[in-house]
Amino acid sequence: MMRSMGFGEKAFDVGVWIILALVTLAVILPLWYLIMISLTPFEIWTRTGGSLFVPPAQWTFEGYKQLLSSARLPRAFGISVFITTVGTALNLIATTLLAYPLSKKEFKLRQPLLLAVLFTTLFSGGLVPTYLVVRQLNLTNTYWSLMLPNLISAFNLLVMKAFFQNLPDEIEEAARIDGASDWQVLWQIVLPLSKPILATVGLFYAVAHWNSFFDAILYISNTEMHPLQVVLRSILSAGNINEYVNPDAAIMPQETLRMAAVVLTTLPLLFVYPLLQKHFTAGTLLGSVKE
Repeated sequence: MMRSMGFGEKAFDVGVWIILALVTLAVILPLWYLIMISLTPFEIWTRTGGSLFVPPAQWTFEGYKQLLSSARLPRAFGISVFITTVGTALNLIATTLLAYPLSKKEFKLRQPLLLAVLFTTLFSGGLVPTYLVVRQLNLTNTYWSLMLPNLISAFNLLVMKAFFQNLPDEIEEAARIDGASDWQVLWQIVLPLSKPILATVGLFYAVAHWNSFFDAILYISNTEMHPLQVVLRSILSAGNINEYVNPDAAIMPQETLRMAAVVLTTLPLLFVYPLLQKHFTAGTLLGSVKE
């Protein structure tokens, strides 16, 4: 027979649901406000100064059209897509090639390399030495400067290493008995079983690349090469953003254009995350760091 819940348990459950509801509202309301402001026409803006609810019949997509019809924002969007795609691929390859041998206790250099990785979680070279290294390698004003300096994240490496350690040894031993080499075991056996952790770590890397703007400000002086986040920063901080829209377009409130730019910048991640949510949850749980 099922045990009935006591008053204390019910009160605890109610408190948990209330907290979850408040957290959900705290996440959704700012995004909803951004969307509403980005859809607000000029006449409503001058009358209300922005509202949490604009009737669908009065929505206008003119702000989005103006931003997308200009040259700068679509070009920056394409640059960010390129950096995120190529950078994430390089991150996953490098992290996998280092995490897999570190997950093997028989690897002779395992302890020294692990100590070196853990050391980077506590100390870093600093901003100036990193910039000097990038400049000496002639990476400034190239997209490589946004991808190579952060090629491997120590946290993501440790998570992936823990996942590899949790895979059954019998699977790899059976493959080696059948004559498979270490490379064949990795690419044909281990990686197909590692889709959850690859999706999780890949999402971490992709979000970091997509949201990064300081590295571009630091290493890229050519404004034509700036990614989307740098352009968005310029739009939000500019006193007049007419340079980012078609000068012959209809008059739009400055805040409407700014919020439309924020929504355009956020949409790709909002679409990608639900597709990876299943693998993301599994990878986070299975990749918990443990020996």
